[in-house]
Amino acid sequence: MADPPREEGPGAFAIADARVSDRVQHFPESVIREMTRLANRHGAINLSQGFPDFDPPEEILEAARDALAEGYNQYATTWGAEDFRQAIAESALRFQGLEVDPDAHVVVTCGATEAMMAAMLSLIDPGEEVVVLEPFYENYGPDAIVSGARPVFVPMEWPAYRLDEEALKAAFGRETKAIILNTPNNPTGRVYDEGTLRLVADLCSDHDVVCVTDEIYEHIVYDGRRHVSIATLGGMWERTVTISGLSKTFSVTGWRLGYALSPRTLTEALKRTHDFLTVGAPHPLQIAGAFALRMGDSYFEALRAAYTERREVLYDALTAIGFKCAKPEGSYYIMADIRPLTDKDDVGFSRFLVEEVGVAVVPGSSFFADPADGRFFVRFAFPKRVETLREATKRLEEVAR
Repeated sequence: MADPPREEGPGAFAIADARVSDRVQHFPESVIREMTRLANRHGAINLSQGFPDFDPPEEILEAARDALAEGYNQYATTWGAEDFRQAIAESALRFQGLEVDPDAHVVVTCGATEAMMAAMLSLIDPGEEVVVLEPFYENYGPDAIVSGARPVFVPMEWPAYRLDEEALKAAFGRETKAIILNTPNNPTGRVYDEGTLRLVADLCSDHDVVCVTDEIYEHIVYDGRRHVSIATLGGMWERTVTISGLSKTFSVTGWRLGYALSPRTLTEALKRTHDFLTVGAPHPLQIAGAFALRMGDSYFEALRAAYTERREVLYDALTAIGFKCAKPEGSYYIMADIRPLTDKDDVGFSRFLVEEVGVAVVPGSSFFADPADGRFFVRFAFPKRVETLREATKRLEEVAR
């Protein structure tokens, strides 16, 4: 019997089969990953999905080879290998001043993506509300739906993407259980300053709300900025789940190593949820991950310098071509307004770029609850070699001609 026809292209998600649960009908497959598939199909340069086109440092790869050879090939402790959890605790103290107990406060997960899903399932009961700042990383919407939460979206205005204090206050109510933060931010490149974080912290305290903060880009910040974790602000440790991982900092997106830091009671809940989601993250890679987290300051300084160069190459080229861009303060994404260059919407323009120009980007609509709000934007990712970025911008110059 033939399968029913399947919609294709960014944003397509209808599944015409009564056997499929209702919750899955309410969110699409990942637009970002779909754009990677289209890039592969058309031989385009992939500036859509945020993974490097270069290898991790050789010493980290050597640590992984050693771990495989030394017998770390069976289950680790479900919530993380002991040395990896210890290294995570050391890193939290070293970079954020957080004193973390590796046994009581750390859960290692299969990437930050699983950490976010585990946190939502551990915290949220069906019908409770979760505040989400918009535009948002596309996973947060499906995470809310799967956990039974009702998302309440608070828009941040282009191009500064600053929080509107009154709009944020209005989003908090009797049913609010959590707020999701992402700083440095994907897709906007914003880095929330301490004043913004204190506003969120005060609201969390006033309404007894948990902050779930995705800090996967914590080491990729620009122009002398400093990443501040909201868990370090007065009273927030007890009501914060801090999520991070190795993917972005060490160029190992395929290793799927993330983690969550939280107070003891929340950690116990996360351990239970994580155990039945994935059992555990890859043991030998955790051993290599402990080595990576203990690398010297020079590594992290070089990381910021390398990404600063990549940011300048892409930002300068895009603005010269005619895109209106918000220069990122952190992470490795640029949101661009396409109106000066095309009458197409974001989906049509993204299809044109990948099929005709040979560059894949992400339609802006995938970062908004109402797709119409993102119809004038696309997102570029720049964790690529400089020569890759230069070739991509050379192709993009055709758009302005």
